[in-house]
Parts: sequence; structure tokens; C-alpha cells
Amino acid sequence: MTASPIRARMARIGLQDRLSAPRSGRVAAALVLLAVATAVIAPDLLAGSPEVIDPGIALHPPSGTHPFGTDWLGRDEYARVVHGARASLLVGLGSTLLASLAGTIWGLAAALGGRVADQIGMRLADVLLAFPTILMALLVVAVLGPGTGNVVLAITIALTPGFARLVRIRTHLVRRFAYVRSALDLGTAPWRVTLRHVVPNVLLPLGVLVVINIGTAIIIGSSLSFLGLGPDTEVPEWGAMLSQSRNYLSAAWTLALFPGLAVTITVMAISVAGRALRERVNGVEE
Repeated sequence: MTASPIRARMARIGLQDRLSAPRSGRVAAALVLLAVATAVIAPDLLAGSPEVIDPGIALHPPSGTHPFGTDWLGRDEYARVVHGARASLLVGLGSTLLASLAGTIWGLAAALGGRVADQIGMRLADVLLAFPTILMALLVVAVLGPGTGNVVLAITIALTPGFARLVRIRTHLVRRFAYVRSALDLGTAPWRVTLRHVVPNVLLPLGVLVVINIGTAIIIGSSLSFLGLGPDTEVPEWGAMLSQSRNYLSAAWTLALFPGLAVTITVMAISVAGRALRERVNGVEE
């Protein structure tokens, strides 16, 4: 007789733990993103200069003075990871925003430009989407050459077709809504209907895709930097730091550990934020 209430209580506790786990994950992700945002906006609040050289402490392991150790020139690895957030995040954020803008224009033009424009626009998107995003970005950088601007452009080209397809599908869906069709039947100008009804309904799911693709763009940008196709190697950047640490793995393996963790944890936090935003948007639409 007493077992049933105990099992019921244990079941309630287990259910509560399962329900609280996602919330704790979101809190952790929010704290990570807050720290990353601080590192991008005001890195000096979190660390000192990443360019101070002290050959006497080169390749020292992590310690109280240098939490992440030092590199081959005696520079503080923690400071370089903190200051490297700016280059990595600006590439990811900038290319994603440019891709979302270009994809929105592309998708709207395909959806509203008639049958021929729709067919041409979507077949072009299919061709570009046939290539993996990182391969497409690598091809563009191989043609244009290395550099921060070319990396941003390459990632933008690789991500734009996905945004264009989403906007095109969403636009066709919104145009079937009764109030949109009624506005057109009443003689409202198509451009006014597009700005008032179509675009706002496209922006919600587009925002979710923007957040998710920031993580993808960071990974692609870091990969290109790892291959030596990113920013100048003198600029702290997570992918470039990973590439430079390959020659010192036997002496100081932590040089590769902490930039890799920075990329991984940041992308995971962005992914959690994207899923949370998607759930919120789905709730609003329902």
C-alpha cells in the first residue's frame, strides 16, 4: 500500500527533473553567450593584452597566472582565446546576416516574380544546395583568395540558397492566407500587401534560421582559418589558433584544447538558443 505513493512521488520527481533540465541548459547557454558577447564587445574586461611576449615562459602549462597556459612566444593563451572571439564571431554573424538579407530578396523575387522567375530561382538554389556548405565556401575562397572579407563572402554565398528556399516556401504559404487574398481582392497594391502581411510572417522563421546558421558559419569560418585561408595569422582567431598549435601538440597540447573548446561550446550555446527560439516561434504560430 505504501509502495504506490512512493513510486508516484519518484515519478513526479523524475518528471520535474526532466522538465527542469532543458531550462538549466538554456540558462547555461545564455551565460555562455553573455560571456562571448562580452569578449566580442569589450575583451579587455575579461583578459589582458594577447600580444605581450615573454619567451622565458614559452609553452608553460596552465597555472594560476596563466589559466590556459602560454604559447610558443610566451603569450597568454587565455587572453588570445578571449580576444579571438571577436574575429570568429564577426565572421559568423556578418556572413549570416548578409546571407539572410540576400536570401530574403532572392526568395521574395522567386515567389512573387511569376512562374518563370520561380523556376529559375529555385533551380539555381538546387544547384548550389547540391554542394556541402563548407565545400562551397572553400571553392569560393580558393577562387578569391584568403582574407577576412573573402571568407565572409564565401560563407554568405554558401548559406544564401537555404534562406532563399525558406523565404520562397513561406511566402507561398502566406499568400494562401484568407486575409492576404482578401486584401488583394479588395484592390490593395501587391507591394503593400507584401510589406504589410507577407514580410512580417516570413521574418519569424527566418530569425530562427539566422540564429542556427550563426553556429554553422562559425564552424565554416574556423575551418577555413585552420586551412590558412582566413584572417591574418597575427590576429587572434580560434581556427587560426588551432592551426598554429599543431606544431606544438607534443609539448603543449592545451594550445589546441582551449580554442577547440571555445568553438564547440559557443556553437552548442547558439544551437540551444536556436532551438529555444524555434519552440517560441512555433508556439506563437500555433
